[in-house]
Order: sequence, then C-alpha cells, then structure tokens
Amino acid sequence: MHAPEVLLEDDAAVYDYYLRHQQNRWKALASYAVLARRYRPRVFFAEGAKAGLRALVRSGRPVIYAINHLSTSDPYTVAATAWRSPLRGKIGRVRVLAKDELFLDPEQRRKVDMMGGIPVFRGKDHGIRAVNAAGQRMMDVCAQRLAGGDHLAIFPEGTCNDVDPAAVQSIGSGIGHIAFRAAKLDAAPALVALGMSYGPRPDPKVEPSGQEVVSAAVYFRAPVAELPPRPGDIARFVKEELQQAVDGAVARY
Repeated sequence: MHAPEVLLEDDAAVYDYYLRHQQNRWKALASYAVLARRYRPRVFFAEGAKAGLRALVRSGRPVIYAINHLSTSDPYTVAATAWRSPLRGKIGRVRVLAKDELFLDPEQRRKVDMMGGIPVFRGKDHGIRAVNAAGQRMMDVCAQRLAGGDHLAIFPEGTCNDVDPAAVQSIGSGIGHIAFRAAKLDAAPALVALGMSYGPRPDPKVEPSGQEVVSAAVYFRAPVAELPPRPGDIARFVKEELQQAVDGAVARY
C-alpha cells in the first residue's frame, strides 16, 4: 500500500494506511538494540512489576503504556528501554503516537515508521476544530490496532514538560477514549505506567542535552488489569499512576 503524505487535509488516507502499516520486525529489533547501546537507560521495576509485565506480554492481551514526556529524545529512550526489559518480545508490535510534523521529513519518517509511529494532528498546531475528525479517526485506529494484538505507547501529556520534570502535567481524555473504544471491541487493554527521569533540571525550559539523556532512570509501575469504565475517569487514573511512576524514576536517578 502506498504511503500517503501525512497531511491533515488527507487524514482519511493517512489513517487508512496506519491502520494496516507494519514495520519490518528484524530491522526494528536491530535499531532498538543500537539505541539500547547508545542511550543505556537504567531500568527499575516496582514490586511485582517485572514478573507482571512478563506475564502480560506472554498473555497476548493488549497493553497501553503511559509515559511522561520530557524531551524530543524520549522515543529513543523508550525504545532502548524496551530492549532492556520484558518488552523486547513485543518490538515490532508496539504502536507509538507521534505528532504529525515528525512524519514530514522522509528520513525522519522512516525512523518513526520503523518504531511503529501513528501520526497525531494536535489542536495546538492546527486548531481544535480543524483536528476533530482526524482525532476521532486516530482514536479508532488505535483501538483497532489494540484489538489486533498490538501494544500502544502514549505520551499523554501531549507535549514536553517544561514546567517541572518531577510533576506530571495535565492529561487530556484521549488516552481514556482509546482504552474505552478498545474495550468496546472486546479488547480491554491493561495499563502500564513508565516514569522517566534525566536528573534534576535547573531550568526545565532548557531541553536535556544529548549527553544528559544517556543513562536515564526509567521506572515501571506494576500492570493494572482493570481500568475505570469512563474515558474521563481513565484519564484521571492514568495521571495518578504516571505520577507514581515518575516519583519512582526521580527517586532512583
């Protein structure tokens, strides 16, 4: 299937493509291994989280990973973490929500596609009304990918945290709607919160340097099997779980 340009005015074709897109798993494994050597995250687990994550991966159940957002390097840190954790077995079957501008440059798009990217047209970039239909379609595609056996990684803060890296910022209801729609497809996902820390930030508005993002602390909370029934309640629950994951990462940096 031909890959369309990732443009808001062509969102129907874009999401038809990413509903079916599948990256080359062997290339993904090789790339994740390289990123693990380069970024070397230190991976920690809450009590029972590592065994629970292994069991979850083996079960075949869909999973949503909620991750705090600190830097444009975060997707690479997450990929490196996947290689160094029980998630290695799911490499090639994890979708990652990524802002549409990352799909504009062909070389950058190749990397994002390799990592399982699904584009998001953000209201802050295009206007809330303009992205409404595309946002609905994006959530449907995510739910269908989960129902098909994929996992989904989301940075639910929506943008890099330049206020306080130790405090999770506002979370929209999108993650709740995705989980709710997946449940409607008989694919109720489990939730795993991952907190990341690149260390103390004297000025949170200054993004961590290439050297500072190496050896991040990444902390897995234990999987949550049952989520609240409504999208808004799911989003609030995700924020609570994610804050505890961030607290764990900050404490272990």
